[in-house]
Amino acid sequence: MRADFVDATVFLGMNSTDPVVRDSCASFFVDRLDSTVAISLEQVGKCDDVVWGYSRQIQDAYYPFMDNLHTELRFDRLGYEERDIAEAHADTRAGLTVTDKLQLAMVANRGGTLYTLNPRLLAAPTAPVRRPADRSDSRTSFPAALEVLYRDSLVLLVDLEDM
Repeated sequence: MRADFVDATVFLGMNSTDPVVRDSCASFFVDRLDSTVAISLEQVGKCDDVVWGYSRQIQDAYYPFMDNLHTELRFDRLGYEERDIAEAHADTRAGLTVTDKLQLAMVANRGGTLYTLNPRLLAAPTAPVRRPADRSDSRTSFPAALEVLYRDSLVLLVDLEDM
């Protein structure tokens, strides 16, 4: 499986307080509507954990977009395998959390590339990671119905520095 992987920073980046990050992350997903994106189950949980920290009203405005995006774009939501755990355990790179190491092992073991805004992962030597392309000057829109839901979801704005 060669896939583009994302983590919670890129998914929630669509709702970043930073408009450059927001446009770049939204365009990343628009550009892949006809393909597949992979994400670990742990990262899905991290997204939910952040969103659940907001009021019910904000959640109710946000989740229709997220739910529909998960229908419109094929997401492979993956659990860790034994080899991911073993590789993460053997990873001696300093400055990475256990979650970082598990994420990198999952991506490497599947021959993928991880798109992230996590500065630790972006600085990791030899890691298969990239930032989403800067699309702040040319954000592409979701299909009309999804774009409306996306605009509604922007009541939720996340400071990624807090993640």
